[in-house]
Amino acid sequence: MKLYISGDMEGVAGICAWEQVDARTPHRDFEIFRRYYTREIVSAIEGARAGGADEVLVNDSHGAMRNLLLDELPAGVRVIFGNRKPLSMVQDAGNGFDGAFFIGYHGAAGDADAVLCHTYTPSVVYEVRINDLRCSEATINAGLLGHYGVPLLVVTGDRTTVEGVQEQMPWVRGVIVKDSIGNFAAASMLPDAARRAIRSVAERAVREAGGAKPFRFDPPFALEVQLVTTAQAHLVATIPGFERTGARGVRFVHDDYAVLFKAFVAAWRLGAMA
Repeated sequence: MKLYISGDMEGVAGICAWEQVDARTPHRDFEIFRRYYTREIVSAIEGARAGGADEVLVNDSHGAMRNLLLDELPAGVRVIFGNRKPLSMVQDAGNGFDGAFFIGYHGAAGDADAVLCHTYTPSVVYEVRINDLRCSEATINAGLLGHYGVPLLVVTGDRTTVEGVQEQMPWVRGVIVKDSIGNFAAASMLPDAARRAIRSVAERAVREAGGAKPFRFDPPFALEVQLVTTAQAHLVATIPGFERTGARGVRFVHDDYAVLFKAFVAAWRLGAMA
């Protein structure tokens, strides 16, 4: 089995503050929690291999996307490291994978009880809908996996995140490593307990992957984004194919989900410049 792993940090056990996940802040917590993040990825790989995965690609998908401690990863794994990737958190997911894991994922912008919830860029994106379905990063990314015929098998993170994914994709196995208390606190498993839970679920998910299916939207695909400011909406609406739908709203419609996904990436990157 060929497995794709997209790793984020906000959903890692114990994380509840931006300082813990931001490499730009001179704060010792980041170095501690990048290690915990790396170890949750390692546990997912170990479990997947025990279940029968023989090829694993990990896409470091958080922030600047240079967070994993590479010398702690198991031998034989390939890693996508670095930023400005056209398909961002799911770069290269179309290269013939049989299944995917989302490790350390977080809730969508606007979720009431999801630690550090946001959708790609909190300073730019207020809400995302595709075909009128409110989307988290997991939903948007799973849609691209589905475009390539790849089923999402596992998601880990806080309860709001995991249960939100399972509501949309009931076949996905989840590991709830913490219960969020608002946006900046959580009742969390300890890191070692989270690792054991992730390893166990990963192994079972790979062994029983036949019950999963790709998550797909029906074409035509209509992307609607509410930006944080009117200035951002004005700028994003200059991208060919986008139209303004309101003071902070833009819309993009296409028959190819990969094109829509790239348009979304372009929108939040350009919006960050407003």
